[in-house]
Amino acid sequence: MLVGIDAVAIGGEMSGHRPYAEEIDAAADESAPDYVDNDAAQDLKKYLVDRWVSPEQSALDVVCQYALQPDGKLLRPLLLLEATRAVGGDLATVMPAAVGAESGHVASLAHDDIIDGDEVRRGRPAVHAAFGIGNAIVAGDALIFDMFAGLSDCAARGAASDRVVWALGVVAKAGIDMCEGQALEDRLTQTQTFDLDAYRRMVSLKTAAFFSSACAVGAILGGGSSTEVDALARYGRKLGQAFQIIDDLLPYSEHADAIGKPIASDARNGRPTLPAILARRNRREDMDQLHARFLAGELDEASLSARLRSMFEECGSLQEAYALAERLVSDSKIALVPLSNSLGKKRLERWADLALARTR
Repeated sequence: MLVGIDAVAIGGEMSGHRPYAEEIDAAADESAPDYVDNDAAQDLKKYLVDRWVSPEQSALDVVCQYALQPDGKLLRPLLLLEATRAVGGDLATVMPAAVGAESGHVASLAHDDIIDGDEVRRGRPAVHAAFGIGNAIVAGDALIFDMFAGLSDCAARGAASDRVVWALGVVAKAGIDMCEGQALEDRLTQTQTFDLDAYRRMVSLKTAAFFSSACAVGAILGGGSSTEVDALARYGRKLGQAFQIIDDLLPYSEHADAIGKPIASDARNGRPTLPAILARRNRREDMDQLHARFLAGELDEASLSARLRSMFEECGSLQEAYALAERLVSDSKIALVPLSNSLGKKRLERWADLALARTR
């Protein structure tokens, strides 16, 4: 099976037609290498375990180890590695950058959980719930610096210095974009602005920028041409947008309990997710009443999620959101057309399909 991702589709209940689930299940059972390089995945896991192990085992080491373990889907580092493979690069050379990509992602999760007030992550206490807000912020900061350290470590493994500088600039820009996206989401939430264009800009900045940078960095450090780097950056951006839309849909799917975080977090915080934006076009008053009842303590999180799901199904917003994710996945695969046919390209195409099929 694909490391870190369940190959069970949510598409059937949302898209109204047969999703990729049967193809994914069959192929994943018969030949996992079609989806992921298991050796590379195991190397990633080992590096993540060892990254914060030291003889003195400082307090920071302990918090960072906790944040990184158990590992999640490892999607961003695996995308980086497959982007490297797709341009004919050496995976061992870019492995520190792949580890750094996961460090940066986990840092953003630790900070997000503080901002959102979510106490659970990956089925256990979030970093700030386990170690306190101060320690969680510091650990997140350390993991961000570790992301950049991973990029610089690639030079010692043979990456050209000008390529490392190029990659550093791409990641720095993605980090700023992520912060811009978080600030935009906060403004949309505070003003209760449910606007589709604003949502898509927020998703492009907050989520898709990091997907795009992971793919671009893999191509850059792998020796790819400017055309290949641009193609993989476009692929990552489209994939990241689709990934976020599916993330918005998961709390209203049959697999909500597998998410590993509070299923009503978005609704509780009043965040403008895509299903809510689409539903408010004709059910605004009903949604406002539900949110008011929740804030008044008349509904618990499970009841709120169930009622919202029913409402979203009735007005078709779940199906419409899923259809948009499908189009973005299609666009992501089209972006790969300039690349030569290779195992790396094939895997990236399959990962795009799995974005639609994920259950957590």
